[in-house]
Amino acid sequence: MPKVTAQDLIDRFSLQVISGEEGSARVISTSDISRPGMEMAGFFTYYPAKRLQLLGRTELSFFETLSLPERRDRMEKLCTYDTPGIIISRGLEAPPELIDASEKVGVPIMRSDITTTRLSSQLTNFLEAQLAKSTAIHGVLVDIYGIGVLLTGASGVGKSETALDLVRRGHRLVADDSVDIRQEHGNTLVGRAPELIQHLLEIRGLGIIDVMTLFGAGAVRPFKRVALNIDLELWDEGKSYDRLGIDEDTIQVIDTMIPKYTIPVRPGRNLAVIVEVAAMNFRLKRMGINAAQEFSDRLTDVIDESDKEDY
Repeated sequence: MPKVTAQDLIDRFSLQVISGEEGSARVISTSDISRPGMEMAGFFTYYPAKRLQLLGRTELSFFETLSLPERRDRMEKLCTYDTPGIIISRGLEAPPELIDASEKVGVPIMRSDITTTRLSSQLTNFLEAQLAKSTAIHGVLVDIYGIGVLLTGASGVGKSETALDLVRRGHRLVADDSVDIRQEHGNTLVGRAPELIQHLLEIRGLGIIDVMTLFGAGAVRPFKRVALNIDLELWDEGKSYDRLGIDEDTIQVIDTMIPKYTIPVRPGRNLAVIVEVAAMNFRLKRMGINAAQEFSDRLTDVIDESDKEDY
């Protein structure tokens, strides 16, 4: 499972560590961020101690109105052994009571000059990306007309060769052989290449080629949302393949279902063109234009008219 520590936030956002530096290895397990306004007022019944705590001008201004015993009590309850860290925004001064409480249990107190709202948004986006569910799939990811197409199939079926032909036709390679996929922002699947094999394609008989060097920076992209799966399989004479395209198959990646097309492979079939047309047809379907359904409707009308003439 992916994890983020307080030290990762310090490095990523250039945070200043005020106290509790020994707790910088504490793990942040959720992307939710808490602004403990109710806790400043003394209500700790539902205190989300395992969340990252963010203190802004509102919380600290109210804190200054409290008596000294109340300040100590609030900060001691705020700093627990489960609290991954506390961040103060706007470059505000940390209350002495907070520093004392953090030193007792080793909670890292960090400070940023960024405004509270903007900092909360940046922290949430970063944590969601880092803590998102992820998986690795054997396949090729290509950006075709803005559609992220994941090519899968048995080893040697022609995935990389098809991707190379698509790149030559002006489309962009994201990843070859292994695709790292994260489920971000709900059900959005984002695929990227492992750092070791970025921009590289393996072509049997030719070896490893650098797509960006051969075709330019416009032939690659670092990541892409995965919207469609095309599975390549060797032609099976005994299998019945879909010839209309009315019934759509799906595949589950992590917790998200995406459409799946199965394309049989045999000599003489131009896979790059077929995959390209499949992506364009998928795009048309999302715009409400379904050629297969329109054909089916026309066929039904013709049959109905024929039945009426018979009567």
